[in-house]
Parts: sequence; structure tokens; C-alpha cells
Amino acid sequence: MAATAPPAPHHRHSARSFADGLRAGMPFAVAGGLFSFTFGVTARPLIGDLPAIVMSAIVFAGASQFAALAVLAAGGGPLTAVLVGALVNLRFVPMGISIAPFVRGGAIGRATRSQAIADPSWVMARRADGRYDVDFMTGATVVQYITWVAGTAIGVVLGPLLGDTRALGLDAVFPAFMLGLLASELRRPGARAVAAAGAAIAIVLTPVVPSGLPIVAATAATLVGVRGRA
Repeated sequence: MAATAPPAPHHRHSARSFADGLRAGMPFAVAGGLFSFTFGVTARPLIGDLPAIVMSAIVFAGASQFAALAVLAAGGGPLTAVLVGALVNLRFVPMGISIAPFVRGGAIGRATRSQAIADPSWVMARRADGRYDVDFMTGATVVQYITWVAGTAIGVVLGPLLGDTRALGLDAVFPAFMLGLLASELRRPGARAVAAAGAAIAIVLTPVVPSGLPIVAATAATLVGVRGRA
């Protein structure tokens, strides 16, 4: 019986990188599972059981999902919620461009592999020479995806047993999460001017336009940062 040929070095490297990514992604997977549980609990009364789970399975982006829920919780319409969520997810465009030179395969395969872009996975996949280990990134994202969807499903199921989520303080997740994102971004050069301009736009428009639209309009403040870098 002929001996089985050993896998090609490239395949061994890919498998090892994927496994390393799985291990590196575990802490983020645990945190993401707890966070998505909160999403499931809070999303169920707003959009329903199945839509909440499907949203996590398809969107898989905490910032975007919570931003959309914040709009709905404030009385905004579905279209506005989708627009706000899409704007938050625009950060994936430059992230995708950065990994593009290191993604193998044809157009469909490259598009499929790019779905593994997640904030912590993308950061961890960057190497000292500026390259990105896409196999590592994929492994780190897979384990996070599993706990994100599972956490949402558990939150949806257990949500009715928790009673009034406001009594648990879960309604504070929306502003706290967005404040946390803002705090981390304020360290960037010029970020404070952008934040101040965005806040001013939102405050002025909140009394006169439908819920959610002030958030959309406030994103125009990013032009301050663009001009500063020109």
C-alpha cells in the first residue's frame, strides 16, 4: 500500500496559522458571547426572536448591531436603523483594502475569506513586517462567530425570564457601548474636534428631526478629520 504523501508546506502553515488563530480568539470569543447575550436580551422586544438571531448571524458586528438597536429604541424607523448600522460598518472598507494583497483565490473565494474580518482578529493578524496572516485571522474570527450567535440565541431564549431589562441595567448598554467606542477614538489626533462637532450637530437636530437622523447627520463631522489630513 502506497504511503500517503505529507501535506504541502503551505497547507501545513495554513492549518497551523488557523489553529493559532482559534486559540488567540478564545478570550475575545468568551467576552463576545457575554456581550451578544445582552444583545439578544435587548433586541428581542424590539425586533423579535428570530430576527435578533438572524441579525447576529448575518451582520456579526457588535457596534453596528447596537447602534441600529439604539435608533429603534429611540423611536427611529427601520430604514434609519439600517443606515446608521451601515455607516458604523464602513470601517471595514479600509480594513478590507489592507488585507487584500494577502488573500488568495478568485473573486468569490477572496470575497468569502474577507468575511472573516473582525476588529480583534484583524488587529492580531497583522505581522511586524506589515503583512496580514489571513489564515490566523480566519481562525480567530470563527471561534468568535460561534459564541456571538450562540450568545444571542441564549439571550433571546432567556430574555423573557429576566423580566424588565431596565431593572437589570441592560438598557444602559447602548449608551455605555457607544461611549466606550468614543473614548478609545478620542486618543487619535484631531478626534476631539470631530467628536465636538458631531455632538453639536446631534444636539441641534434632535428636537426638530425624527429619531435616528441626528446620528446620521452627525457623521458629517468626520469631514473635519478628513480636511485635517488633506
